[in-house]
Amino acid sequence: MNYRNLVELHRKQTARLGPNVALRFKRDGLYQDLSWDAYREMALACASALIEVGIQPGDRVATFSENRFEWLITDIGILTAGAVNVTPHAPLTAHQVHYELDDSDASWIFVSTSSQREKIEQIRQDLPDLEGGVVFDADARTGGFQSWRAFLQRGRNALSKNREELTKREANLDHDSLATLMYTSGTTGQPKGVMLTHGNLLSNTWSTLQISHAGPGDVMLNWLPFSHIYARTVDHYRGIYAGIPIALAESAEALVQNLAEIEPTQISSVPRFYEKVLTLVQSDDEEKTHRRLRNIFGRRMDYLSSGGAPLPPAIAQVYHDAGLLVLQGYGLTESSPVISFNQKEDFRIETVGRPIPGIEVKIAEDGEVLTKGPHVMKGYWKKPEETAATIVDGWLHTGDLGSLDDGFLSITGRKKELMVLSNGKEVVPALLENRIVSDPCIDQVVICGEARNYLTALVVPDWPQVRAALEVEETEESVYALLEERIQKALADVANWEQVKKFIVLEKPFTVEAEELTVSLKLRRGIILKRYQEQLDALYTS
Repeated sequence: MNYRNLVELHRKQTARLGPNVALRFKRDGLYQDLSWDAYREMALACASALIEVGIQPGDRVATFSENRFEWLITDIGILTAGAVNVTPHAPLTAHQVHYELDDSDASWIFVSTSSQREKIEQIRQDLPDLEGGVVFDADARTGGFQSWRAFLQRGRNALSKNREELTKREANLDHDSLATLMYTSGTTGQPKGVMLTHGNLLSNTWSTLQISHAGPGDVMLNWLPFSHIYARTVDHYRGIYAGIPIALAESAEALVQNLAEIEPTQISSVPRFYEKVLTLVQSDDEEKTHRRLRNIFGRRMDYLSSGGAPLPPAIAQVYHDAGLLVLQGYGLTESSPVISFNQKEDFRIETVGRPIPGIEVKIAEDGEVLTKGPHVMKGYWKKPEETAATIVDGWLHTGDLGSLDDGFLSITGRKKELMVLSNGKEVVPALLENRIVSDPCIDQVVICGEARNYLTALVVPDWPQVRAALEVEETEESVYALLEERIQKALADVANWEQVKKFIVLEKPFTVEAEELTVSLKLRRGIILKRYQEQLDALYTS
């Protein structure tokens, strides 16, 4: 790891790779390529313009946008100006983004569309520190927002006089300099701003690159949000470090089509995507299922990466049998994020792999996973007490329960989500949920039962699969009976107290928009259980 900061990394790689393709994206139905030279020129123009509007080293600048090539340029531009990128997730409401902008004292913001701009306009009067903003879409400019093109041109016009200042700002950035402020997804409470430094992100990018294959001829297809640390590190910064092109998917809905168009060699994703694809292609003929999977991911795919949530082993095994290796890893925002990852030459499907180079992992007496190394965050923004409780003697307390076997790490659940029944028996809901959603007829499930005498669940069926599996007329009773049979089969070899005795069938899936899922598609249990509390209580009284 021979770089002082991310800006130096980008500058040296662009100088080396010049006219080669850095970014590939679709506009007006056609793919366009952006060279490393152009990437650098636009990032410098962005940084110069930020100086022109008064941004000082250490100031917080927000990027509130879905994935697009401007997001990546803006990120490097903010860092080049010596500032800190605050990255609210694009689906956030005006109220939610207000919390992050206010808490971080953001002084400038980049937004993508008129919809995102309108959210900011709703809360602008309550953000006295927010001095101005830029909107990427040319037709979305209004009020105090400048157009992206005009902003970059302003930076270009001032670049000659700002070049010395930019050089100075880069030289002042070291491994301890704050690079980004990323807010936790808030599965258990109010989001916390995670402070990640240039050293955190450089070290984690370098470590993941040591155990993964990326080089000439590789193309990464990205679709996970850059506002989430997983894609930010393993797609964005790792792509720069490896010097490989990053192709941007149009959307989650167009991902299968984009896979066919781009024919990437690598893709990072989350378990829910792999589950959905398998459900899409699954048939009674195993070889037909395998062939369909291979066709979707293309002839050039080297391996598939999975993170952000536990991958059910049964799902991974089907992909493996089809000749598609899904390598699962583990981490969290506070660890930049990767702690462990499986390797092509050294993997165990049921685990999240060995710790990556330079990282220590141990299991505490209560089963919690602890980690130490250069990947551990600087702390929580404005929360010294919570920082001290989370990082003890250099060890980051992850909040996850796990075990180590011959160096391979397995995650068994969340410490705070460990469920205790009224008889004192302990249950790890995530383990049971992973088993249940491995069934193609079940899309999502939430296990309930804290302080109760048996377990219940909220079940979201995969309706096309349910209808295909039903051998009788579709009624509430026949659907329930089918799902009950599938759940019992999935939990056939667990303890009696881990069986789901009753459940509620939900018509619609949990969503990010309804605040039931985080942006990385983790269940927000507190919100879900509160929303369905009355119906769940009825299961214990009926």
